[in-house]
Amino acid sequence: MDKNTLIGFALIFVLLIVWQQFNMPSQEELERQQQIQDSIELAQQKVDAQVAEPEETTEVSVQEEIAALPDSLKEEKLSGLFGPFSNAGSGTEKLITVENELMTLVLTNKGGRIKEVILKEFQKNILTEDKQEVKEELKLLSDEKNRFEYLLPIANLPSGGIRTGDLYFDVQQSGKEVVFRAKAGDGRYFEQKYSLDDNSYRIGYDIKLEGLQNVLANNAEEIELIWHDYLDRIEINHNFERRYSTIYFKPAEESVDYCSCTSDDVEELADQRIKWISHYNQFFNSTLIAKESFASGVLETQVLDTDDEDLKKLVSSLKVPYNRSSSENFAMEFYVGPNEFERLREMGSDLEDIVPFGWSIFGTVNRWIVRPLFNFLSSFIGSKGIVILVLTFMVKLCLYPLTYRMLYSQSKMGALKPQIEKLKEKVKDPQQQQVETMKMYREFGVNPLGGCMPMLMQMPIWIALYRFFPASIEFRQASFLWATDLSSYDVMTYLPFEIPFVGAHISLFTILWAGTTLIYTYYNTKHMDMSANPAMKYMQYFMPIMFLGFFNTYASGLTCYLFFSNLFNIGQTVVTKNYIIDQDKVRAELEENKKKPKKKSGFQSRLEAAMKEQQRVQAQRESQKGKKKRK
Repeated sequence: MDKNTLIGFALIFVLLIVWQQFNMPSQEELERQQQIQDSIELAQQKVDAQVAEPEETTEVSVQEEIAALPDSLKEEKLSGLFGPFSNAGSGTEKLITVENELMTLVLTNKGGRIKEVILKEFQKNILTEDKQEVKEELKLLSDEKNRFEYLLPIANLPSGGIRTGDLYFDVQQSGKEVVFRAKAGDGRYFEQKYSLDDNSYRIGYDIKLEGLQNVLANNAEEIELIWHDYLDRIEINHNFERRYSTIYFKPAEESVDYCSCTSDDVEELADQRIKWISHYNQFFNSTLIAKESFASGVLETQVLDTDDEDLKKLVSSLKVPYNRSSSENFAMEFYVGPNEFERLREMGSDLEDIVPFGWSIFGTVNRWIVRPLFNFLSSFIGSKGIVILVLTFMVKLCLYPLTYRMLYSQSKMGALKPQIEKLKEKVKDPQQQQVETMKMYREFGVNPLGGCMPMLMQMPIWIALYRFFPASIEFRQASFLWATDLSSYDVMTYLPFEIPFVGAHISLFTILWAGTTLIYTYYNTKHMDMSANPAMKYMQYFMPIMFLGFFNTYASGLTCYLFFSNLFNIGQTVVTKNYIIDQDKVRAELEENKKKPKKKSGFQSRLEAAMKEQQRVQAQRESQKGKKKRK
């Protein structure tokens, strides 16, 4: 390397040193930059904490912290946090109210989301400390801990993106349409538009990304929507309400499904298109429906402690497809309102299936037989309790032919009771008594199982109604006699303590059901011979007592129906046995049957064979016991 080259490198080095010293920031500038960096790092830590635990709130919000900064630092801080959306990073929350005949919709420019929905035709039930029922305004989506926001991925931000819930949107309102825009400069913006239909619980909802293809990260093909919803306690029967609250969802090509109702649950719908998701209370729901479909989603239900002010926390994370076009729309709509079957059916996409009428044949019976029949009766009968009474009468009337056959079979067995008593005196062995009793039944043409068919025929109706009353909003807050709400338990008196599996109250309809069940059982079986199975005689009295705890906290509409059903059963039994069935004719029929040649049915043959085999085994055991004793 020659002398000139060395001199040249030396001069370059000197110039670099001089330039560095000349451009070095002053001590005041260094302190200012460090203050900005510390603020950004602190804000980022808070954002990261909110991503991990969104429900935890910080004592000082990002906006409050920004407001506390000097004006000279605010712009740089906002730019570091929100990038091109820095102008929307600070502001003042404003509430916008839109309403129709059925609901009041309250929106906020902070996040451009629904703040609360007030349903005008419904009220919330509250039980005070002195056991008084009080009704308040019914609100949905109103919890302060709720979140509804999009994660916009922006690569050049330290956080990797921004949450729309942290932005203050510009507002444009025209009648019942409200448009929120978070501007990113140069005509670019993220838009949310709400519109409210007349006389409807339907809320139109669209998002629009204008000119953001060069703002969002290059690899962004989806935008995540995060919805946290804390379900409020709306009904008095919180345990029942908790059992019927969850997230329902509709995959684009499959039937409606749901998360667990009784425990924490997570449904990961990766690469599965979703038509809609519904955050579901017992009688109300908040449903988000995509015009096309969401790309995928993760749904989570969290059951909160019984002493928590809320029932459950529902979390829905949905992926909105993004095609990176210069102007892109994604159309959706909300349904926020009651679980009324016909309204939900009008929404389409099987939304009515969120009403938990039951599965298989029982759900079919409720949806297409019990529900239309109940609605028809309610169209000209004002009292829901009277409708239940009429419905009970109609069911009993339809089943009366089977009931008559049951009672006629019982009359024939009662007519044979004297002869069975003589048989018992003659044959002492219990198993042989059973064999001979079956022979006598066959000889006189009596079917001992003839009384079972009416009971079996009523089982699908009972199981269907078991799901119908607590799922039907038509019974909510419908009073009858002493019951103030047929969808919840009725209260005869409150107890000063709580009994396990029973509760802290006594239901009068449950007591009446149990009492009439015991009366009906006694009257219906007093002429029946149960010596072959004495345990059954006591079990039939024990069953209604055992179910007292279960029905004490159940919907009083069901216990009311069961009580009316028992009254009809008792009346039908008394009238049919004493005034319709001719006992002399029954005895004559038995004698006539005795004269006819008998042919064993396959069932009778197998039953007798089983009894004889049981006799043989028992005799063999007794023989072996005798041999052991002699040894």
